[in-house]
Amino acid sequence: MLMRKTILFFCCWTALQLNAQDKSLITVRGSEVNNGVVIVTVHQASPTEGKASFVLQCNKGVSDCKVPELGNYVMVRLPKNYGMYDCANVDLYPSSADPETSKKIGEYCLVDK
Repeated sequence: MLMRKTILFFCCWTALQLNAQDKSLITVRGSEVNNGVVIVTVHQASPTEGKASFVLQCNKGVSDCKVPELGNYVMVRLPKNYGMYDCANVDLYPSSADPETSKKIGEYCLVDK
């Protein structure tokens, strides 16, 4: 009985964490690869936290590291301690996509400019 309650609690907690993700519309202004690091320059039209411009980075060769085309995307900030990088992790999705049902374009580390 205790095991069922523990599993139920964990499932509810996970669902709440996933629903609490911060989604925002961004524009990729540029991207480059430098010494094996993909660097993506991003602008957020209506910033929810801090600056409107920032950089996303990922390690080239990692499966979820892609060089995105210029244009608009949905960026989802992952909860703390989620993701593969030791920083604020974000996922990118096409601008028309629903992050809960669509495949992500890539996973990045958010770095303030």
